[in-house]
Amino acid sequence: MPEKKKPQQRHGFRTNEYVVYPAHGVGRIVRIEEQEIAGAKLELFVINFEKDKMTLRVPTAKLASVGMRKLSEEKIVKKALGTLKGKARVKRTMWSRRAQEYEAKINSGDLISIAEVVRDLYRSESQPEQSYSERQLYEAALDRMAREVAVVDKLDERGAIQRITEVLAKSARGRRLAAEEAEIKAA
Repeated sequence: MPEKKKPQQRHGFRTNEYVVYPAHGVGRIVRIEEQEIAGAKLELFVINFEKDKMTLRVPTAKLASVGMRKLSEEKIVKKALGTLKGKARVKRTMWSRRAQEYEAKINSGDLISIAEVVRDLYRSESQPEQSYSERQLYEAALDRMAREVAVVDKLDERGAIQRITEVLAKSARGRRLAAEEAEIKAA
């Protein structure tokens, strides 16, 4: 029986394309395959998450429900980096509630929401130390954001993290200097 040629594109996604899977971040479609599961033929995207050493098979029919999407365009990456420059918005609710909200934003797959978590949980050297759970959420959000920024801006992951933390540090320094100037004027 002659081997059937494997499809290279489905639903606007193609083999070797980087995509964002909300619960895991950036992965690459390595192939599109058909499998028979419980007597039904199923077409699947096989997505490799290299950093996590994980492969995921996503039914092509489930794209919308799992929220898989293409990488953000450059203008969205710029907007996300701009979000980092804003003042941290920390609600006065209990930490467990805020942690759930942060986790939901991280797993939403939305780059702007992830940038908000990075911004809100960032600590400069002059600020008090984070709790373990704050640090874990910050690092998860930073990792998700950096992976997408790296692929879109054609950087390595370390370069993307450096770019993000430079924006955070610069805006924190700017706010600190503005506050010091306001104190001097008030004196």
